[in-house]
Amino acid sequence: MAKSKPQQKASTPVIRNKKARFQYDLLEKLEVGIELVGSEVKSLREGNASLGESYAAIRDGEAFLLGANITPYACGGYANHEPTRPRKLLLHRREIQKLGDRVQQKGLTLVPVSIYFTRRGIAKVELALACGKRHYDKRDAIKKRETQREIDRALTRRGRE
Repeated sequence: MAKSKPQQKASTPVIRNKKARFQYDLLEKLEVGIELVGSEVKSLREGNASLGESYAAIRDGEAFLLGANITPYACGGYANHEPTRPRKLLLHRREIQKLGDRVQQKGLTLVPVSIYFTRRGIAKVELALACGKRHYDKRDAIKKRETQREIDRALTRRGRE
C-alpha cells in the first residue's frame, strides 16, 4: 500500500487588496497564474507585498500585472528583483481575448484581489473584472458597515446583561 503525502498546511500568507472591494464593484472573478522570479516567491512567502495601486493590463496579446509591489527578499543579495516590475499573467489566448474585449467596454478594468499559494505551492492571482464605484456608492457602503457594527455592539451588550 502506497503512503499518501501529508497535506500541506495553508499557513502561507495571502496578500489581499483591501481597497478593491471598496473602490470597485467586482463583477467576475478569475484565478490566473503569475510568472515570478525566485526571490519574488521567497518574498511572497514571507508576506512582503502590496496590491494597493496595482492593476492588470493586456498588451500585445499578453496579460501583465502592473504596479504590484513585491519588496526585495532580505537575503537575496545580487540576485534580487525590481520591486514594481511588470509581471506576466498566465492565461490561455482565448481568455486573454475575452478579457480584452470586456475591458474595452466603458468603465471596466482588471483588478487583482489577492495573491496566494495553492496546496502544490504554485502562486496564483485572483483577478476581478471590475467597474469603478461612484462616490455616493462608497458612502452607502460606509453607512451599511457602521449600522452593522452598531447592531453587533448592541447584541453583544445585550448578551452580557
